[in-house]
Amino acid sequence: MKRTLTQFWEGLVTQNPVLVLLLGMCPAMAISTTVENGIGMGIAATCVLIGSNLIVSIRRKLIPEQVRIACYVIIIAGFVTIVELLIKAYYPTLAVSLGVFIPLIVVNCMILGRAEIFASKNNPFRALIDGLAMGMGFTAALIIVSSIREILASGSWLGFRVLPLSYEPVAIMQMPPGGFITLGCVIALVQFLLSRRKKKTGDGEGSVTV
Repeated sequence: MKRTLTQFWEGLVTQNPVLVLLLGMCPAMAISTTVENGIGMGIAATCVLIGSNLIVSIRRKLIPEQVRIACYVIIIAGFVTIVELLIKAYYPTLAVSLGVFIPLIVVNCMILGRAEIFASKNNPFRALIDGLAMGMGFTAALIIVSSIREILASGSWLGFRVLPLSYEPVAIMQMPPGGFITLGCVIALVQFLLSRRKKKTGDGEGSVTV
């Protein structure tokens, strides 16, 4: 149980794929103009992560070492195709908003990296938990970035007005530079908070209570 909770903590905070490991940053900047897009991309990537991690872990002893990366890509592509078809069938508007970034999940270094680093070396349960934890961390990062951009760009959040009508929208937040600026500031803040926590923990461990 403790190990499972640690995996979730790492995926959400200390090893967050976007804000700490700096993986999957392309969709985090490109489609994070609205919270709806961020949630949609996060859930899609999480489903692919869970499915690919699980299959890679189950088949890890049967995949030849020489072609393991190619096999991982094929497995990931299969789950991406399933997710893409489901989104197009049930959420066509979201599919249009996310556009080419749904198929590009296939080459997302975060998903391929978890298959190589974790799923191929652990049992199916641990691999499944890792996929869920990393997917939740990825989704959380997208929600944070897209929330900031949507609020500053339109004064609303998920269609609900959160700033006064007199608020002047910051147009740059709807553009690519706004994604770079927002993501850079969030990463800097997270790194600052983690460094402070690490320093405080280190000081606590090194101190002696009399």
